[in-house]
Amino acid sequence: MLDFKTTDLCDDYSDALQISNIAFRSFGKKTRFSGKIETVNVYEDNVLIVEALKNVPEGSVIVVNGGGSNRCALLGDRLAGIAQSRKLAGIIINGYVRDSVDLAKIDVGILALGTHPLKSKKYGTGDRNSILHFGGVEWRPGEYVYADEDGVIISIKPLLAD
Repeated sequence: MLDFKTTDLCDDYSDALQISNIAFRSFGKKTRFSGKIETVNVYEDNVLIVEALKNVPEGSVIVVNGGGSNRCALLGDRLAGIAQSRKLAGIIINGYVRDSVDLAKIDVGILALGTHPLKSKKYGTGDRNSILHFGGVEWRPGEYVYADEDGVIISIKPLLAD
């Protein structure tokens, strides 16, 4: 399933893709991952991220719009460990992470804007399963995301054979 390159997918399907304009940094052990999108919309609060990590289907990619806030981290090693134990494909965060040395050992794709040492608040505000807007694209639950060292693309339908 990981035998793809976003560059090749863009060559073959560019008219049917959305291409994120954010130059995410990779923090997880997996640098190439894909899966069905599950969304979380939060701001400096990761309670709903934890809920999603514990409940989304195996192989999913959780996409988090954290508003790009650089005042705290939305994900660290403990939460990434949940993603690994549940066999999630990846997590893409429009925000920051922490425990970056430990994240690099966790067998999940993790993309974020950067690192911050402070943990997030725990109020439970935000929403799940909504359409997110960041990076010049719409992240829709149930669509497919493909990420590698060259970028992140979104497709309405799956592009790879199982």
